[in-house]
Amino acid sequence: MLRIAVCDDEQKQLNQTAALLHTYLQSHPSLKGQIETFRSGRALLARAEDAGGFDLYVMDILMPELSGIDTGRRLRALGEGGEIVYLTSSNDFAADSYDVRAFFYLLKPVEENKLFQVLNGAVNKLNRRRSNAVVVTTADGPRRILLERIRYVERVGRVMRYYCTDGTVDSQTIRVTFREMSAPLLADRRFCLCGASFVLNFQHVTGVNGRTALLDNGQTVTLPRTVATDFKKAWGNYWLTEGDEL
Repeated sequence: MLRIAVCDDEQKQLNQTAALLHTYLQSHPSLKGQIETFRSGRALLARAEDAGGFDLYVMDILMPELSGIDTGRRLRALGEGGEIVYLTSSNDFAADSYDVRAFFYLLKPVEENKLFQVLNGAVNKLNRRRSNAVVVTTADGPRRILLERIRYVERVGRVMRYYCTDGTVDSQTIRVTFREMSAPLLADRRFCLCGASFVLNFQHVTGVNGRTALLDNGQTVTLPRTVATDFKKAWGNYWLTEGDEL
């Protein structure tokens, strides 16, 4: 089930966008979806907190009180990993959309074909993320962890500790190098090896300031001096190429 949130302060535009999304779902019979509409960012945020978030957010940017950009920032601060597609009448916020890791930025009036193309890309990305996981051997048995839920991993003593959006997971004692144990993660372009015993997920990094990486839960991580510059460059390149599949 694909849960979609549509947010626009103008009722007419909200109805038009919701209608386009219903048409999209009808044209993809194998794709089951549920659409909810909101007239403000605050209403959307309240629902996201209560309902556990959405898979896809289609939002206007120019809204009173709380803009679409600010709403996106707060969603990321909540740990929401859903894809964000912005619809707006202004070109002025394209750079800001990268700040909240938006999937795409479309100018109004939106062409149906272009919107559907963007939606196809977002759905494909969501499906890939949902299926990619690692199996970690723990003291309680094997544990399957979705890659998108892993913020970072570090070596703590002789175990791999996975810091996830829903808690931490410790592996059993590792008997090979940290790099070898991290190979399944590093095969995914979201993950970056930082030093000898630390792996960060670009997906959960909202900014890099010098040697400090800011995570989407407000936590900060200090990067080794030798990798900080390369990490910042790699993180920027990751987000710049996120929409290339379109």
